[in-house]
Amino acid sequence: MQNQGQPSNMTPPGTQMPPNMMNTESKNHGGHELFDAHEIIAGIISMLDQYQMYDQHIQDPELKGILKRQSTFVTTMYNTIVGSFSTGHDPIVPTQAYKMTQTNTTTYGIKPGAPKKPNQSVNDLSDKGLSAYMLGQTKSLAMLLAMTALEMTNPVLRRVVADSVPNFIEMSYEIFLYQNKHGYYQVPQLNDQDMTLMLQSYTTVPQPNMPQ
Repeated sequence: MQNQGQPSNMTPPGTQMPPNMMNTESKNHGGHELFDAHEIIAGIISMLDQYQMYDQHIQDPELKGILKRQSTFVTTMYNTIVGSFSTGHDPIVPTQAYKMTQTNTTTYGIKPGAPKKPNQSVNDLSDKGLSAYMLGQTKSLAMLLAMTALEMTNPVLRRVVADSVPNFIEMSYEIFLYQNKHGYYQVPQLNDQDMTLMLQSYTTVPQPNMPQ
């Protein structure tokens, strides 16, 4: 009868693993790095899965276009990160730069609106809420990847993860601009006097000579 506490394919103690079973690439990562990499890859998968659900409820073609462009780009990013993670070497598809289509115009000021409250059913889902969910995910991944890149030991994976941070920042900015344009994300400002005082509260210092 097979011992249920020990898998049937376990190598007996003292037995040397055959050379073809040794994964030399595993030596290219530290233990902490492996856990962090699993976390960011799982986070990217979660974003892509969530975007598929949002796509079923979005009404605005503009927001749907943003979602589809970001999904396509992040899918490529996912393959790049997985490629460098699984091999420890340069991925087949190098990191790309996300290009948004929004203009950089921001509307400032607060207008009164109805108080916010949780949805009572999926029928209450709106483009305002769905775009907010998208923004929350891209911002969270930007912060997670930035923090994770600081803990990477493998230089290739470290670069790939670090190069992906600006892309999530750009995607977050794109969603913010969409929300701001439609009045979903309003931006308050200080009065002119307070803003001027804040802007003039620092001064420059002489630039030291750079070492040769």
